[in-house]
Amino acid sequence: MGDKKTITDDLVHLARIALSDRMQDVQLFLRRASKRYRTRQPELAEALTKLLREAPTRSSPLRKGAVAAIPVDTDSRLQLVRHELVNELPNEPIFSEAVSAQLEQLILERKRIDDLEREGLDPTRTVIFTGDPGVGKSLAARWVARELSLPLLTLDLSAVMSSFLGRTGNNVRHVLDYAKSTDCVLLIDELDALAKRRDDATEVGELKRLVTVLLQVDDWPPSALLIAATNHSSLLDPAVWRRFDLMVSFPMPDERAARQAVTAFIGDGFADEHAWCETLVLALAGSSFSDIKREILRLRRAAALNGSNAKETLRNIVCSHVATMERTARADIAVHLVQSGLASQRQAHDITGVSRDTIRRYVKET
Repeated sequence: MGDKKTITDDLVHLARIALSDRMQDVQLFLRRASKRYRTRQPELAEALTKLLREAPTRSSPLRKGAVAAIPVDTDSRLQLVRHELVNELPNEPIFSEAVSAQLEQLILERKRIDDLEREGLDPTRTVIFTGDPGVGKSLAARWVARELSLPLLTLDLSAVMSSFLGRTGNNVRHVLDYAKSTDCVLLIDELDALAKRRDDATEVGELKRLVTVLLQVDDWPPSALLIAATNHSSLLDPAVWRRFDLMVSFPMPDERAARQAVTAFIGDGFADEHAWCETLVLALAGSSFSDIKREILRLRRAAALNGSNAKETLRNIVCSHVATMERTARADIAVHLVQSGLASQRQAHDITGVSRDTIRRYVKET
């Protein structure tokens, strides 16, 4: 009797949301129902899972015949999301082992979603990327979209933020509803700009109300993937963290990652200057990927414009960085210059400012 009443109630609720023409809510309800009936009504659960699996793929916002127009701000008429099909990246991302393992499982879950559904599981639906600026969070989101062959929608903060009271929250809600109805990857970059702590006395009520809007990600459908990124995780409202299935922390590049970045950005013109490139890796220690890329491009532009050779250009950029480094780091570079045969102890002193006696002692110790 209990099962019959439950099924009746579910049918009435399903009819109600179907008549409201909220397709994403219908699919979400059916997924939850299939899990609920898996033990008591396994045949019904399997039938619902099969229907969901065979449901036609919804059109992407980049193809003709999209299910809905891309949302725009009422006053400015600016589109609230930027959209693209990611076929190529400016450069392949460099991940730490921990980040790589998490992202690879994220991709695998989407590619083997049938295996998850047979166990009554959904793939990861919401992810938050944390880390300092320039460590590759936005690039990682684009990489995920490319690997999944899904369009990338990026929430445009400049268009979403409105001077009208309550309009910003409505804009964010429209973006979330639109992404829920589309097979896509939605990127909310700089999440801390929208979801600051509600106990922050410096924030106006409008931004505090945005947190309530963002908490709607609880019912995010498995057909779409939400990625949020923040440079300032301490500013986020605590309630926001609980809404994400997965947190990926992007570290600053270590020596291995910095070496990969230098190799990737520097090009063939410096291929013969391996020892100086290795010195550059030491000089750029502690820099983010974006900082490394910026410095390498500056180096290459200088070489192209001045007609200077690769060795001279590399030496100049190393010198410019060494001047701002701490003494221990400068000593490491001085020892490397001597041991690699790039400079005498006197020349290493001129480049790094480390005394010849110190260089001599460090060389003996190593």
